[in-house]
Order: sequence, then C-alpha cells, then structure tokens
Amino acid sequence: MKKPEILAPAGDFTSLQAALDAGADAVYFGLDAFNMRARASANFRREDLPEIAARCRARGVKRYLALNTIVYEDELDAVDELVRIAKPHVDAFIVSDWGVIARCRKHGVKFHCSTQMSTSNSAAVEFLAAQGAERVVLARECTLDEVARIVAAVPGTEIECFVHGAQCVAESGRCFMSHEAFGASACRGECHQPCRRAFLVKAVDFFTDDAGKPIHESDTAFTVTPHTVLSAKDLCSLPFVDKLMSAGIASFKIEGRARNPEYVKTVTAAYRRAVDAVAAGAFSPALAEELTASVKTVFHREFSCGLYFGRPGKNQFTDVQNSSATQVKRHVGVVLDYFLKAGVAQVQIQDASVKTGDVVQIHGPTTGVQECTIVSLRRDDAVLETAERGNWATFPAPRCRVGDKVFLIERR
Repeated sequence: MKKPEILAPAGDFTSLQAALDAGADAVYFGLDAFNMRARASANFRREDLPEIAARCRARGVKRYLALNTIVYEDELDAVDELVRIAKPHVDAFIVSDWGVIARCRKHGVKFHCSTQMSTSNSAAVEFLAAQGAERVVLARECTLDEVARIVAAVPGTEIECFVHGAQCVAESGRCFMSHEAFGASACRGECHQPCRRAFLVKAVDFFTDDAGKPIHESDTAFTVTPHTVLSAKDLCSLPFVDKLMSAGIASFKIEGRARNPEYVKTVTAAYRRAVDAVAAGAFSPALAEELTASVKTVFHREFSCGLYFGRPGKNQFTDVQNSSATQVKRHVGVVLDYFLKAGVAQVQIQDASVKTGDVVQIHGPTTGVQECTIVSLRRDDAVLETAERGNWATFPAPRCRVGDKVFLIERR
C-alpha cells in the first residue's frame, strides 16, 4: 500500500520546524495576502521564502503556498506579482479562484484546487485536471465511500483530503456569516467565527401580552443551550486512518495554520506513526487509541469523524466553546544561554515557577518544539528544588537557542 503524503500546516518558523521534526512530507503556508488565514498572525513574509525553501529542501519536504481566497478585479496584478515572486521557492500553489488559476497557468506553475472549490465528484475532478490541476482537495462533505470511488475514477489526478483539525459549519468553507455580521468575509480569510459564539434568542415582535401588558425584548430572551449550536467538532481520523489509506488518498491534510507549534508537532507526529504503522501492517485499535490520546493533549474542540461516514447530524456539533485539550502550557520564561557540551539551558524565570520533575517545552524559530522533564535545577553551585519568578536557573535540556520561549506543561 502506497503511503500518502502527510501535509502539515505552518504558521511561523517555530511551527515549520515542528512539522519538519515530526516527519511531515510537505507543509503548506500563507504569505501576507490572498489566503484563508489572512487576518491571523499565522503567515510568513515574502522575504522568508528562501529560508522556508532551504529548510524544507534539506529534509526533502515539499512546500505549498496557499492562495485560496476569492480575488477582486483590482487585485489581479498583485496576484500575478505574488505568483512570480513565490514561483522559485514553492512546489505548488493552493488555489480556489479561476483568476488565480489563470495566473498559475501563465507562469507555468503547478497548482492544487482547494477544498473551497467544493469539488465532490469525479466529473468535476476531471474538468479541473483538464485545466492543469495536479491535485484536487475534495469537499469535506464527501463520505469515505465517495472519496474511494472518485480516486478510482481519476487515476491520473492526485486526491487530497483533510484528516484532522477544525471544521467549518459551512464545511467547505464558503460561509457568509462573518461577512453579514462583521463585514469581514470568510472567503477572504477574514472570518471572525461567529459560529463559535453563544447565541441569544429573543422575540422582537411582541409588544403586549393577552392582557394588554407591555412585553419587552428582554422578557422573551434566552440563551440557546448548548450555546455552540453552530460550532462543529474537530475532525480526527486516527481511528480509521487505515480506511483512508485503502481509499487511495494521495495526501492527508492537517488543518491548523493558526494553531500553536505544539499542536503542529503532536498531530503531525501522530499521523506519521499511524501511516507508517498501516504500511508496516502494525496498525491496531490500541495504537489508534494511544495516538488519539496524544492529540487530545493539544488544542481541539472535541473530536468527530467528520462526514466520512454520513451526512451532518446533531452529533457533529460540539458542546464546549473552548479547547478540550488535556494539557495546558504556562509561560515560564526565556532561554538566556545554552551550553552545548553540557547539554544545559540557562533560563530566566519570568512567570510560572518550575521544579524538578516538571515537564517543559522549549519553542523557537530554529528549535521548533522540544520537550523534556526537568531532572535537576541549579543556580551556579546551588542545587534547587524550585526556580521562582525573577531568578534564573539551569537544567539539562535538548538543544535550544537564546531567546527561545520556555513553557510549563500541566495536565488538566
């Protein structure tokens, strides 16, 4: 069985390094415009392109640039310039606008059709392939059976599917709620996510009751329970990753360019292990359970199997508003120095104190995400049990760099 590509998100260099260290086969990212995370800080600068390419090439990892928003008439020249600038540094562009496709064809660059195009049948895939698409990301509404049938019907075109991460109530993402409520279009990467919020229902056409007594709007208002009636659960495919591989999907896409680096590393590593286990004939329910528990430690809104086994139902929506992660991180401080021969980090304690036995993570643009247990704490010749805020301490740690951030990891 051919292994699918594991495609990880990268919102900054720390996440990029985390994805590389976790075994990603490819990464996707955005620049300063025309991508579906335009209002998030999860984007690179154009001048970052050479370094992104260098890091990925050193690992044999492909790079895909997201250019998947709708584009307006007066923006075509800007898109043309962005494609020209990025062309030497990326393997393909992820697109959803026909004008962007036209620019990709003009510059002779490969492109993948985004899930934003809502491609849900083989005829549509064949049409897009005829326009030059190397790969098509299927609509999230497709069931697993439909995915397998599409793959079989279009053997010459790669099929990519989302396997993990946030899901939109509009599924393939063409939603107008944010545009209507805030004037910020989800189709332009500006979504304010009103679907994730609590809702208050109130009557606005009642003025008097049957006895003629005035009724005000506040008298009829109530909060919808559960309040997350439009907030979809996150997708987690680890329990059935073997079935996805059997369907012949070419690329497993992990959602999360706006999520934190430990999410990227943990989730990418879990799917790396799962895919390798299936290929080796070693995948089992026990391993799936272990890997699912690992991804529950990082940000998520409860898990579901998405629509792979059926159309939407009430079980697709979460009952919680915030993260259900089983672990949380607290900022400790920053790395002041790293003594390479001794394998020891010197850390300025700025916030949370740490003690021997604590688990910490060190995050940095070059370091990525490194985790270790504090086996000893020292300050000069003094052996410490605890390092408090306002002081510095040293402890054995994986290689890291000056300025890296240190976090305490705690179970909920």
